[in-house]
Amino acid sequence: MGVLALYRTAIESLMAWKNNPNRKPLIIEGARQVGKTWLMKEFGKTAYEKTVYINFDSNSRMKELFSSDLNVERILMGLELYADCKIEPENTLIIFDEVQEVPRALSSLKYFYEEAPEYNIVCAGSLLGIALHEGTSFPVGKVDFLKLYPLTFQEVLLALGKEKLVHLLESGDYALVSAFRQDFIDLLKQYYFVGGMPEAVRAFAENRDFREVREIQMRILNAYEQDFSKHAPTEIVPKIRMLWNSIPSQLAKENKKFVYGMVREGARAKDFENAILWLSDCGLVHKVMRVTIGHLPLKAYEDAKAFKMYLLDVGLLGCMAGLTAKVLLDGNDLFVEFKGALTEQYVLQQMIVQKGLNVYYYTNANGQCEIDFMVDNGEMVMPIEVKAEVNLRAKSLKTYVEKFAPEIAVRCSMADYKKEEWLLNLPLYAIGQLDKILISL
Repeated sequence: MGVLALYRTAIESLMAWKNNPNRKPLIIEGARQVGKTWLMKEFGKTAYEKTVYINFDSNSRMKELFSSDLNVERILMGLELYADCKIEPENTLIIFDEVQEVPRALSSLKYFYEEAPEYNIVCAGSLLGIALHEGTSFPVGKVDFLKLYPLTFQEVLLALGKEKLVHLLESGDYALVSAFRQDFIDLLKQYYFVGGMPEAVRAFAENRDFREVREIQMRILNAYEQDFSKHAPTEIVPKIRMLWNSIPSQLAKENKKFVYGMVREGARAKDFENAILWLSDCGLVHKVMRVTIGHLPLKAYEDAKAFKMYLLDVGLLGCMAGLTAKVLLDGNDLFVEFKGALTEQYVLQQMIVQKGLNVYYYTNANGQCEIDFMVDNGEMVMPIEVKAEVNLRAKSLKTYVEKFAPEIAVRCSMADYKKEEWLLNLPLYAIGQLDKILISL
């Protein structure tokens, strides 16, 4: 049996890039093990006649090729010799993988863009976000970017062979969606456990074995821990570890605002700024900033001192917290505290992949009213309250709506879809449709 192919919606973005007459060399950003290499190769296979794949890791020949002048013709000749393949701009995809290992290869993208824009070049690398900050002569304005995240709930449904349920969600026929609510809820609980890391998803789709999934997640977490010591500046490694390990307990709190004192007693922001930046640049954490006013653009009302911190993946969060499949799938009193954390992590993960949505959270000046997420799509601001079950009390949402009168407020829970005057009840399993729903309002 061959390896299960996973469908990634990012392929559509890559196709759009290929067909754009003004395209620039493309850099794919994303945490380690979210599937960047696979995506680039898959794109080469489906959209081009030929792919020239270059991995720069421990590649002395490539180091030499890029170490002298960055003349595009000379580089192309070197790539052709190395790959033993004629590079024809109209039908060949050139892939630079682990490109951070040869910073001058990154610098060369500027010359490809200026002197040979007809060539199709896609790059990726582990911890590329950090390389981009470390004074590499980076081709600002000469490249396009694409961010790759773990698989969304809908991508995992496709991997599990549930295409019909995905089409149903996309159809927006919520009367019919509600008839299948239990299917969606059961699958959503599985997604909370499995998450969206490609290796875990592939294993689960093939064997439906929760223990195997946890072993894979532990391996991924161990690899990240090794990256801390291998790639981060020595003086911040202990801080990165403490910060990273504090995230599950930070999210388990009633008020999920990040508290430095929980990382280490008496700790202050300046002690951990670099560690947070490092984790953020690696794509391992998402910082969601607080706003205190619900007007467009939310960026203008950002409070730089207050934020919530989430991991890159809900499955990894559950693994770090030591949640078992039984507790998660059967429901359990011990799990109540953490259910809110997993649900918020899941909702954030589905929203950040949606184009044009800027995500924040809100608390008023005295902290009496908190909204889990605030979304700004450039045209409207929408408060989103997240409930782990079907409990629909939303006092904060009402207070917020009375003050800021948004066009629509969203309550996301396990309850069915229902549109009321100012309130949209959106099932958690349909949050991936939020950008479409906003357009249709």
